[in-house]
Amino acid sequence: MSMVPPSLLCLGLCLSQSTWAQKALPGSTVPWKRHVTLLCQGPKRAERYRISRVGSPEPMDKEEQITSRKTNALSIAEMTFEKTGLYHCSYQRGGRWSQFSDPLQLVMTGAYDKPSLSSMAGTVVAPGETVKLQCFSNINYDVFILTKEDGDHVTQNQSSVPQDGGRQTIFLLNPVSSTQAGTYRCYGAFHDNPYVWSQPSDPLQLQVEGTTDSPSITQPRHSTGIGHSTSSLSAPTAWHPSVETQVRLSLAALLLLVMVVLLAEAWCSQGCVSVKSDEPPPQWTDKRQ
Repeated sequence: MSMVPPSLLCLGLCLSQSTWAQKALPGSTVPWKRHVTLLCQGPKRAERYRISRVGSPEPMDKEEQITSRKTNALSIAEMTFEKTGLYHCSYQRGGRWSQFSDPLQLVMTGAYDKPSLSSMAGTVVAPGETVKLQCFSNINYDVFILTKEDGDHVTQNQSSVPQDGGRQTIFLLNPVSSTQAGTYRCYGAFHDNPYVWSQPSDPLQLQVEGTTDSPSITQPRHSTGIGHSTSSLSAPTAWHPSVETQVRLSLAALLLLVMVVLLAEAWCSQGCVSVKSDEPPPQWTDKRQ
């Protein structure tokens, strides 16, 4: 099995306000028994840091959570059920502790079988349409979670409803735009363990028309008249330029005409100067002499 780089979860803090920077590298969803590192960062003058899980009465590791280092990291060797939840951190400066940062959700994935994800309108849609993504499983999950693979961004979290002996949820993307094109997955979870998710569904690649430059192929029209099918197949199709193409061709023709006029004037000017400087003017002679 290939090794996956450890996740790096960053929390930024401010003494008088809540978090000023928070990001997940590569994300806050961690597979079962994988390594993850929580990193708490504050201002340059921070003296100590404290990382704890929201609702925990005591720090998980006092040596790791309160140190003299300006950057404090809490390493979790193996992600398990007990390590999931919401985490926050704070820093000490001048003998005072800051407010806790905004909570960061730490999720473990891979606990249950994966659901399936499908698009009811197909995977190639036009901008402005309403797209319905169906997440279904034979397991009676209480909720389904839809994520988009740009940093494990959770887009929607919805309760499930009965469907064909299992459970399903319909996620709506309305109206769909170019920013919503990408790869989606869905997970299943239960109310009693909201931070423990199933294995991810197979990826679903959603394409929005106009977001990629792809060539188009048009099929020739086939005549149904008797005696004309062969000629219809081999006859070339008439070219009908678009308005934009016509404008570009007109501008190109005008530019070419201007260049021809300028070249003609330049040639005429050089020719006249050459005649005056190299040849004597014509003289009339009297043949009677």
